[in-house]
Amino acid sequence: MTAEDLQPYQRIVQDVKDQVRLGRLKGNDKLPSTRELADHYGVAPGTVQRALTELRADGVIYSHQGRGSFIRESAIDAVADPTSQAIKRLEEQVAELAARLDRLEAGDGKSS
Repeated sequence: MTAEDLQPYQRIVQDVKDQVRLGRLKGNDKLPSTRELADHYGVAPGTVQRALTELRADGVIYSHQGRGSFIRESAIDAVADPTSQAIKRLEEQVAELAARLDRLEAGDGKSS
């Protein structure tokens, strides 16, 4: 898959991950503002927000309201092995769904 095959937000995600892999971005480095990133990549701010959401979900960045987004100390681990990150996300989703199912089943037992 080439960069042209990716959605604009996916290109931003890939670029940030590549910069972490290459050591250009390190733990606790602050990312530019949403507006600056939008201007840099030639996209709408909403596209940048979508990329940041994905980077947070992947464990690459963390954000503080009003202060910005920062590279996680563990970001290199998150970008070094994308398969294990995907598995970890799936495990978390399964655990969340199992907990929801338990709550639903407990509720059904009370109503019958």
